[in-house]
Amino acid sequence: AATGGEESGAAGLRERAGTAQAHESTALTRTATYMFIANMRLAAADNDNYAAALSVNEFLCGGGGGCRGKEIGIRIPRPLGYGPSRFIPKKEILQVGNEDANIPTVFANAFADLGRLDNITLLMVFHPQYLESFLKTQHYLLQLDGPLPLHYRHYIGIMAAARHQCSYLVNLHVSDFIHVGGDPKWLDGLCNAPQKLQNLVELNKILAHRPWLLTKEHMEKLLKTEEHSWSLAELIHAVVLLTHYHSLASFTFGCGISQEINADGGHIIQPPPINNYCICDVTNGNSGANEMHITPPGSPVTLDSSCEVEVLMEKMKLLQECRDEEEASQEEMATRFEREKTESMFVLSEYEETVPAKDVSRHFEDTSYGYKDFSRRGMHVPLPTFRAQDYNWEDHGYSLVNRLYPDVGQLIDEKFHIAYNLTYNTMAMHKDVDTSMLRRAIWNYIHCMFGIRYDDYDYGEINLLLDRNFKVYIKTVVCTPEKATKRMYDSFWRQFKHSEKVHVNLLLMEARMQAELLYALRAITRYMT
Repeated sequence: AATGGEESGAAGLRERAGTAQAHESTALTRTATYMFIANMRLAAADNDNYAAALSVNEFLCGGGGGCRGKEIGIRIPRPLGYGPSRFIPKKEILQVGNEDANIPTVFANAFADLGRLDNITLLMVFHPQYLESFLKTQHYLLQLDGPLPLHYRHYIGIMAAARHQCSYLVNLHVSDFIHVGGDPKWLDGLCNAPQKLQNLVELNKILAHRPWLLTKEHMEKLLKTEEHSWSLAELIHAVVLLTHYHSLASFTFGCGISQEINADGGHIIQPPPINNYCICDVTNGNSGANEMHITPPGSPVTLDSSCEVEVLMEKMKLLQECRDEEEASQEEMATRFEREKTESMFVLSEYEETVPAKDVSRHFEDTSYGYKDFSRRGMHVPLPTFRAQDYNWEDHGYSLVNRLYPDVGQLIDEKFHIAYNLTYNTMAMHKDVDTSMLRRAIWNYIHCMFGIRYDDYDYGEINLLLDRNFKVYIKTVVCTPEKATKRMYDSFWRQFKHSEKVHVNLLLMEARMQAELLYALRAITRYMT
C-alpha cells in the first residue's frame, strides 16, 4: 500500500504530467485528442489523457474543493455542464468513444479539417461509418475547389441555419466566415451582403419550409439576373449547401446539441469561491445531481414501457407475413398514401415548450414565413403529388449534381445510402433483428409529409410501426426543428438506446435533405429543358 507521502508525490507527478502532456505530443491523433480533453469535452479520450485532464482541472481549481481563481485574479470560463448534448448523458458519449479503436483516427482527421472537434461530431461518433462520410462530404463542400468562394459558402451556411433560428450553427459559421476572410460588415445584417447573396433569400425560405412550391421560375430569376446572376454550377453548390444546413439544423435540435464552450450560452465565467465551495463543481456537472435525468415540473407520468420493443417487433413480424401472403393493388396503395399524407396534418405537439434561441433574424428576411402542411385544409387547388418514379435521386438528381459539381453527387449519394442502410441488427436489448422495414417507414413518412410518393410502398405500414409520440417527434424535428424539446425526445422509444435515437436523427436529417434536393433539382431540370 502506498504511504500518504507517496500518494502526494504521485499526485504531483500526475499534475506535472498533465501540464506537460500537450508539449510532449508528437502524433496528430494525440494532439487532437488532448486538445479536445483540455477543452473539457471528455469524449473518446484514452485513460491517460483523461487523467491528465483531471490533473489540469485540479491545477486550475486548486483541488480539494477550493479555487485558486480568487488567489491569482483569473476568471475562468467553464462549460455549463451538459456535455455535447442536453438530451444524452455525456458519460455515454465518452463510453462509445473508448469502445471503438478507430475513433481517435476519425477525430484526428476531423480536427485537421475543421481545427476543432465540435459537438455534432461528438454525437455522430455513435455511428463512425456515417461520421466519416459526413465529414468527408462537408469538407468537400466547404473547403475544397468548387464554384463558390470560401466566404460565400460559410455565409450561405449562416443564412440556411438562421431560417431555423439555429444559433449553434450560425455561431460556428460566423467564426469560419471571418477565418476565411469574410467581410465582418456582412454579419451586421443580410442587407450588407452582396446583392447576389441577397437574391438567395426566396430560394432559402421556400426550400427550408415549403420546398414543394419551388418552380423553374424561381431558378430562372437567379440564373438570368444580368448583373448578379448565378451560373448553374454556382446554383447547384448553393442548393446543396442550403439543404445540407437546413437538415443539419434538424439534427442539431433533434439531438439537443449544446452550444460550444466558446459561444454565447456555452460557458459561464467562474466567480470567486463561496464558503470554500468551488462553483466549477456545478458547471462541470460534479454537483452530485445528474441534470440529464431531472424530470421537469408538470411532465406526464409515463407508463411501464417494458413491452414496447416486443410489441413493435411483433408488428414487424405480422407485416412481413402479410407481405408474403398478399399484395395490395396500386389503387389501394395510392389511397393509403393520400390517407397518411392527410393524417400527417393532424400530428401536432401537445407541448408548449420552446427552445430559447439567440436572435439570428438579421441573417434572413420574412421572419413570419414558416412551415405549412403540404396538404392543408382550405386549399382550393391541391398540390400535385411528387411521384418518385417520375423524378428521383438515383436516376435524375444524382447525375445532375455530379455533372455540374463533380464528385459531390457521389459523396451525397454515399451519405444517403449509409444513413438508410445503417444497421447493427439490434433493437434495444434484442439482437439479430432485421430493421429494414422500420427504417424504410421512417424515411418514407418524412417524404410523405413533403408530398413525395413511392408507388411500390404500402403506406399502411407507417401507422402500424410509428406511434403518435414518434410521429410528433419526427414532424417537429423535420419541419419545425427549433421547437424540439427533451420531453419529445424522451417520449418515444423509451426502451431504446441513445445511439439508436441518434440513428433516427441521421435518418431524419438525410431524408429531409433528399426531399429538399428533389424539389430544387427538379425545378432546375425543368428550367434547363
